[in-house]
Order: sequence, then C-alpha cells, then structure tokens
Amino acid sequence: MKIKVTQEKLSKALNNVSRVAIGKVTLPILNNVLIRVDNKKVSLITTNLDMAVVDFLPVSSSEDGVVTVPAKLLAEFVSNLPKGETIEISSDDTKVTISAGKYSSTINGTLADDFPELPEINEAQAVVFKIGVDEFKTGINQVIIASSNDLTRPALTGVFFGTNDHTLAIAATDGYRLAEKKLIDKVESEVKAIVPSGSLQEVLRSINDDVEEVEISFNDDLVRFRLGEVEIISKLIDASFPDYQKLIPKDSNIHVTLNREELIRVTKLAALFARSVGGSIICESKSPDIFSVKSIANEFGENDSQIETSVDKDGKVNLNSRFLIDALNALEEKDIEFNFSDRVAPILLKNKKSNKYTHIVMPLNS
Repeated sequence: MKIKVTQEKLSKALNNVSRVAIGKVTLPILNNVLIRVDNKKVSLITTNLDMAVVDFLPVSSSEDGVVTVPAKLLAEFVSNLPKGETIEISSDDTKVTISAGKYSSTINGTLADDFPELPEINEAQAVVFKIGVDEFKTGINQVIIASSNDLTRPALTGVFFGTNDHTLAIAATDGYRLAEKKLIDKVESEVKAIVPSGSLQEVLRSINDDVEEVEISFNDDLVRFRLGEVEIISKLIDASFPDYQKLIPKDSNIHVTLNREELIRVTKLAALFARSVGGSIICESKSPDIFSVKSIANEFGENDSQIETSVDKDGKVNLNSRFLIDALNALEEKDIEFNFSDRVAPILLKNKKSNKYTHIVMPLNS
C-alpha cells in the first residue's frame, strides 16, 4: 500500500475519522484507522461498532493495499508536520512508514483481517433525503438539546426522524421538554427512525465549509450521512419513540408575545437566585400589560423582573430556568410566543412568524 497526499488533506481527513477511534472502545483494533487503497480510491475508516466514519481521501498517487494504524498517533504525527509538505505513506506487511521531506517515522500497524466489516446501506431499498447544510445544522441543534442521557430509556437518547403529511420532521424529548422541527416539506418517502444523539453530534462536528448539502439514507437498522467526501454510518436505536404529537398542546388559555432577547435576560437574572432551588422560577402574566419572571425567595434572596407587553389573561407557571433558556436560545425570531394554560399544563414556545419549530416545557410542581 502506498499513497502520496498533501499534509493539509491528510490531517483534515484524520481529524474527521480519529474521534471515533480514540473514544471508549471494546476491542484494541478499534483504536486504529483502516487505510484502504482500492483501484486508486483511498479511504480512511474508523468504527466503534455502533458508528463508522469514512473519509474518501483525494491523493496524487497510490498503490493498492490495506493496513490499520493507531489513529491517535498517526493523526498527531501528521498534524505536527509542516503545512505544504507532500506526505508519502507506505506499508510493508504491518510496518507503516510515513515520510515528508526530512521527516520520517515508522509505525507498527496491524493486519486488517481483524478490523470489523462495515455495515452497508442497501442502496436499492434506502429511503433518501437531501437537505442544505445550514438547514440541517440549525434543525439538529434545535432539537438535540431536548434529548435524554438516561440509558434506561433508549428511545429518548436519540432524535426521531419521522414523516407525516408529506413533511419530514425531527423531534427529541427527555420527558421534561420536547422539541420538534419541520425539516423538509413535500417529501414522498416515509420513514420512522431514531438516530443516536452521539452519532448526530459526530455528523455536526464533521461538517466543514466545503459541504453544501447533506444526504441522509435510511435502511432497516442503519442510517448514513454523506457530507462531501465524508460518510458517517450509524446504527439506529431499536425502540419505539413516544407519540409526541399528542403531547403538544392544541390550544392554550394564555397567549403572550415577548421579545426573545429580553426574556432570555430576565430569565438568566432570575436563574442566578434560583440555584439553591433547582433552578425553579415563576413566570406570571398580569393583565393587561405585565409579564414577570421571578425567583422563589430563598437564602440568596429573590429577583423579580418585568416585561411590558400585551397580556390577555392572568396566569402563573413554575419552570426550570435552564430548560427555558435552552428553548429560547433555540428559537430564532426577535418576537416569540409564550403560551400556557395553568400550573400543570406544558408551556408552548414558538417563533412569532414561523411555525416550523415548536418547543414545550413541562411545569415544575408548584
């Protein structure tokens, strides 16, 4: 096996794939990156058995072959070589030589026989969606904040991709809050799948400035994300996602329009005084023109901030300040809708103009 490639291209590719290899792995060989050259096509591959990352590396010349090398060591060595250098990597059995100008190193690799075979998407049966990279990044970031870390409830540790009425929507919930984003309109294919949040975080980290479109392919128990020269293949979560649309309030008794930045500011102020009570704050509407956010009196004192706005009815609700701030940061418009009914019904937060993003937060016990 032999390849010639610039330092910048190789370092970028190794950074893309090495994160998976240097995490928690169950087999020693999973710390390695597999370098495969097949008919002038060069690929760098890592996997942790749940997810695989493939970077198709453009090179100036190559000879067929395959070998695995410790990913962290190779990535760090290449990153410290001078930019602009042409790097040559060659292997003789398991000895891998990396040379660039006056720099040279030999790394002990291993045969690729024990490297796990990559799962493959059945192209003929796959359900495929394409979306602009900005829309994808925004949508994932808006919903992933509501996913759970509780491994005893696996369905909640991912993001649900589901089609309804020719729209692809994504949603996540941890049981205390729920976020939904309508991602693509006018789709013909149908899908219902839960993608692990960790895999989506890796997809987001792998997107660079050269990527303009994300291709998402679902097939049986797998999903593949194509990002230019990078592919990320992940197992889906084998569980049933809650029928979350039943949790979204169809109507609310109290509707308040608020300036998003101002609401973030007063919520953060109240949160400073609410640390000793688990971040619990009180949001209260006082007709005809006051919306207040205050902390519960405790050893640190109390805070009460008011926003002038049109209020149609008096009401009060206790919320987790962090959950509210997360939701407000995910909203995009200057003005947002804060809708609620009583102390026990969930509040519903939406952009004033767009209806593509919805976030609900469950109240705390009064």
